[in-house]
Amino acid sequence: MSEVNVSINGRQYGIACDEGQEQRVMDLANFVDDRLKAIKAAGAGTNDSHLLVLTSIIMADELFDARDAAANVNRAPLQGLQITTEDEGKITNAIDHMAERIEKLTSELQKA
Repeated sequence: MSEVNVSINGRQYGIACDEGQEQRVMDLANFVDDRLKAIKAAGAGTNDSHLLVLTSIIMADELFDARDAAANVNRAPLQGLQITTEDEGKITNAIDHMAERIEKLTSELQKA
C-alpha cells in the first residue's frame, strides 16, 4: 500500500492506494477538486460538508447518465459501429468499477 496527499477544497488528505496508483488518485482528486470549485463558484453549498455532498451527488448523477448511455449504446449505433454484447459488458463493468472507486474515495474523504 502507498499513500498520497491530495488537496480538496484547500484541505489536505492522506489517501491510501495500491502501489503504482498514486498518480491516478492524484488525478481523481484534482478532478473532484475542480468540480467542487465550480459548484462552490455557483454559490451552492452552505458549508464544507454540504459542498462535498453536493459534489458527490452531482458526480454520481453524471456517472449514472454515463451508465445509462452505455446501456443504450446498442439502440443507437454510431455510424455503423456496432458494440457486441461482450464489449457492452466490459464497458458496463468499467463504469461499475469507476463508481466503486468514486464511492471509496468519497467515503475516505468523509472520514477525514
